[in-house]
Formats: sequence, structure tokens, C-alpha cells
Amino acid sequence: MPLVRTVCPRDCYDTCHLQVVEKAGLTQVLPDPSNEFTSGFLCARGVADLKRAFSKERILYPHSRNKGKPSLGFKRIGWSEALDVVAEKITETIRDYGPEALLHVEYAGNMGLLAWYYPQRLWNWLQATMTDYSICSKSGHAALSLHYGLSYGRLPEEMKGSKLFVFWGFNAAVSSPHFWALALRERNKGALIIAIDPRKSETVERSDFSINPRPGTDVALAYGVMNILISEELYDRDFVEKYTFGFEELKNEASKWPPSRVSEVTGVDVSSIRRLAELYSEKKPSVTFIGLGIQKSLNGAQAVRAISLIPALLGIHRGFYYSNSRRWLANIAKVTGEEISKPKRIVSQVALAEHIERGEFKFIFVYNMNPALTLPGQEKLRRGLARGDVFVVQFDTHWNETSMYADIVLPATTYLEKSDVVLPYGHNYVAFSQRAIEPQGESRDETWLTCELAKRLGAPEWVCRDPIQVLREALEGAIEGTFEDLLSGKVLRLKTRPLDAYQTPSGKIELYSTTAIKLGHSPLPEMEYMTGKGFVLLNSATPKYTHTQFRDVYGPIPAIVQINPEDAKELGIRDGEEVVLYNENGEVSVKAQVVDKVPRGVLWSPRQLVDLNGRPQNILVPTTTQKIGGGPVFNSVMVYLRKPNSTG
Repeated sequence: MPLVRTVCPRDCYDTCHLQVVEKAGLTQVLPDPSNEFTSGFLCARGVADLKRAFSKERILYPHSRNKGKPSLGFKRIGWSEALDVVAEKITETIRDYGPEALLHVEYAGNMGLLAWYYPQRLWNWLQATMTDYSICSKSGHAALSLHYGLSYGRLPEEMKGSKLFVFWGFNAAVSSPHFWALALRERNKGALIIAIDPRKSETVERSDFSINPRPGTDVALAYGVMNILISEELYDRDFVEKYTFGFEELKNEASKWPPSRVSEVTGVDVSSIRRLAELYSEKKPSVTFIGLGIQKSLNGAQAVRAISLIPALLGIHRGFYYSNSRRWLANIAKVTGEEISKPKRIVSQVALAEHIERGEFKFIFVYNMNPALTLPGQEKLRRGLARGDVFVVQFDTHWNETSMYADIVLPATTYLEKSDVVLPYGHNYVAFSQRAIEPQGESRDETWLTCELAKRLGAPEWVCRDPIQVLREALEGAIEGTFEDLLSGKVLRLKTRPLDAYQTPSGKIELYSTTAIKLGHSPLPEMEYMTGKGFVLLNSATPKYTHTQFRDVYGPIPAIVQINPEDAKELGIRDGEEVVLYNENGEVSVKAQVVDKVPRGVLWSPRQLVDLNGRPQNILVPTTTQKIGGGPVFNSVMVYLRKPNSTG
């Protein structure tokens, strides 16, 4: 029973360590018991990864477009021809328009250091334009940094013994089954689980106590909790005096948010607000999970700021979890080559559709991402990708919506077909992810492609440096153990920054942020009220999909919208009936699910669905960016609802 240790590189809190084994003539993927946090079970995606590697939707050979965009009109070509064409287009673009007309677009389709970051060595040498990676968690990181210096929080082992688990806008039962399992184990020892979410999520339904505030009102709810903690002297005075800065300013602002006002704004009854504050004060230590979805709204960064300050009043060093990627000591710049050469221009990923529609880029290289479904402003983005003066290259494992706009399509290996190192953003276990199966067709990995293009473009030696040596330098001093230990298959731990270190100007938790003042933001979290008519459309992850991946295994992401029974009755909408969601940006057609999981005035759909007519959900989402961090506003989208043959 041969065993290969590998690591799931999905954009996921859990980053599971896996074993690939041969048993009874079948290849199987099993959880690796060497990682204490992710041992025991796999999620639906981990179970399906082998099927996905052998999917009929795999891109197995290089292809060149022979029909117009958008279409899947391609002919198969050889690697040599494909690479020659790509290199020639890069050279022509630089000659005619300059390097800033080159754009590389990628995100977290595979979070391996070699799969995601190594190719940037080539693009940084060329000084191509890159995006700011603002599509997901950037606003939350920026928000936490205003008060804590770096945005990291607690590790799983630092959560053990907690008496209270608060999942604030964090549907852990779906998005992080291993964090959820940790909370359930602690509940068996007497801990309490609280869930805060506008809808009755899977986590809400399984919690001990839940609160359902109106979307976008989390700042008010957090201030309501702080108001009670401070006014009733339930906060940790000694901790506040020793480790925080600006308490009096926070106290003054919190005094403006008595429970009665908070109830008016949030729709949460006064008794529930008070109960939340009391549980925070009674059940210590606690850990508050701040969901990524909560900061994908107009008020998102402000909400993250406000929620994060509650543990500080309770006397808990970084008593929250958002993402721990800033806690590691690894040097990513060693992998990207940014220490040697940096891009001249960085553009908003959230507003990328605006730039592409205007034709600012003549050559676009896409990998590790499906932008023709995932980015806001889909009408503009697709018009831009379809331009005749834009040459698009896609390097991916599977055919998808972006393929419809590519001029050259190149086959990439799945993570099971290559070796890499994946840095998690939840726990700090790290292992060398070994190749488990042979590459399918003529698929190649990112390091090979980078080096082949580097040769054709005359790049210096450092661009195509030995990948193993690059990993060694990036992880030097960042792991507990040697790099040889890592290569040999041992599971190691990443070294971490301490919980009680605050990289702020004062060296303390800045309840009143001096950094925010310098950046032109409010030093205290602000409540920004949502405006606009119609329904608030929320969207979030579902168990079988990671972004747009696994549709080839589980079928399309369900094209549905959940609507409250009273709203449905008022509009004459029946369960299962087709309805149209629309706003000034476009419209999508989906099937209605009449359920009490969403409150009145709120709709919910699975993230990144394709509607009944083949249109992307994100056609409804504007390219608006947040003031802090430049993040998206997916969960602040206002829509109207009508029947297909109605004018609305």
C-alpha cells in the first residue's frame, strides 16, 4: 500500500494534509493523522479531488483559438508552437505598448508557493502590471492592521480550553469543517457556541445561541456589546491600561450606542444584545471567528475593526481569528522575485473589469483563477476580454468560462500531479506536498512553464532558479526543523509571531488608531449605513464547491435564490418558480426557494452561480471598492425581484 503525503492547496481555512494510497487496486485519498488539526475526516471537495484530476473537463493539451470570442472554438497545437506564440506576443506588446500593457491575473485556485508565486518571477522581471489581490480578504486584513499592526489571530491549539466560540459572519460548519469540529469538541467539555449571521446558516442552526442582525449593521452590534462591557465595568481594566491605547476615545464612542439604539439599527432585540455582552464577560477565555464574507460589503472593513476590539476589552491577546497568514515568518518575496524586480503598476482586482474594458492591457495571462465568473462587473469584463486588440492566455487544469475568451489555452497539472509547499492560513502545520499521480495528457506545472517562457524571452538566470532552492530560501528560519526534514516527508510547524506583539506605532492595541488617522480614515470604527431600495442579496460558500471548482464532479452550482415566505407571498412567488433578480448592472434568472432561513428584505444565493440562461451571478455586482483595503462589496448588492414575463 504505497503512501504519498500531499497537501490540499485550496483556498480554504483548513489546508488538509492527505495521504494518497493504493488499496485493493484503487487509489484513495485519506486524511493524514500527522496533522492533528485536519486528521479524522475530509470534506466533500477533498473526497472528490481524484475524480477531478481524471475529469472529462480537464485541459490535456495546448490549444489555439480558431473561432471568434466568446466560444470554445479551438484547435490542438504542440507545446513548442504555443510557447513560441506566447513569447512573440509578449515581445510585441512590450515593443509596441511597454511592459505595463502586460497583465497577469491570478488568485488562490492553488495556494502552493510554486503554483501561485513562482510564476511571478517572470512577470516581475518583465515589470508587467499585476493586481492588488483585493477580491477576497484584503479589506479585513487592512482593517485589523489599523488596530493590531498585523492581522493574525489565534491558532487552533490556542483555542483549546476556550469557554466561548463566537462565529461572527463565519459559517464554519460549511467553510471550515475542522474549525467547526474543534468547537464541537470544546462544547463537549462545556464551552458555548454563538453564531451571528443575518440568515439561518448551518452554523446558526447548530449553535447554542444565535443573533440575526440586519445585513451591514455589525458595527452597531459590536458597539452595543462594548457599550455594556464598559458602562457596567465588565471589561478587564488592568489589561486595558497595560496593553491598549485610546480607551477613553473608544469609551466615548461606545457610550453613543446604548442597547435601545443598537436594537433600532440592527433589528436585534435588547435582551439578545445584553445576553451577548453578558456571555462575552462570563465565558472567558473566548475566541471570535470573523468571517471573510462579513468584510465583503460596503461596511465590511469597519465591521471587522469593531468586532476585533471586543476581545481586547475582555483582556484577551488577539482573541479572534480572521486569517493567520501574517503570523508566519516565511519570505514570499524570495519566491516572487520581488526582492530583485517589482511591477511598475498595480491595479485593483475588484475594479479590474473597468481597466480591461478600456483596453489598457494588450496581453493578459490568467492562471489559478476563473475571472470570467468570479470578478465583479462581468458585463464590462467580458466585453474587455472579447476585444480584438487583447490577447488572452489561459493556463489552467479545466475548461471554464475564462476559456471562452482565451486565444491560447495551456494545460496545467492539478496539485496531485506536482510537488509543492502550501502555507495554510488557519493552522501552522506544514509538509512537503508530494506528487501522487502522473500528469494527465501533456499538462505541465507552473515552474516548467515559467522556465520555458524565460528561455524564449532571454530572462536572466534568477527568473528560472531551481524551485527547491527557492523554497529553501523562502522558508529559512520560518519552520521548526530543517528544510531537509520537510523534504523527507516530516510534518513540521511554522514559526509564529507572538500573540502579545502589536506592530502599531504605540506597540499596543490601538483602540483609537493613529495609523488610521495618517491614512485618512476614522481612528475608530464607523457605522456606514446602507442605502438603496430593493433586497439585499447575500451570497456565500456551499459544501461541494470551492469557488467555481468541482462543478465537473458535482454538477452546476445550484441556480437558486432563497426568499422569506412573507416576501414571497407579497410578490406572488411560489416555491420552485423561476424569478429574475435585477439591478442597474444586469439580471439573472434563478429558481426561488421559499424558506424562513432569510429575513424579510434579504435574499441569499450560492456564491458564483451561473443562472438558468448561462449568465454569471456577478453580473449584478458593481466594481465599487471599499475605502479601507479596496475590497469588494458582494454582500451589499441591492437587487429587485420579478417574474420572467413581468417588467418589474
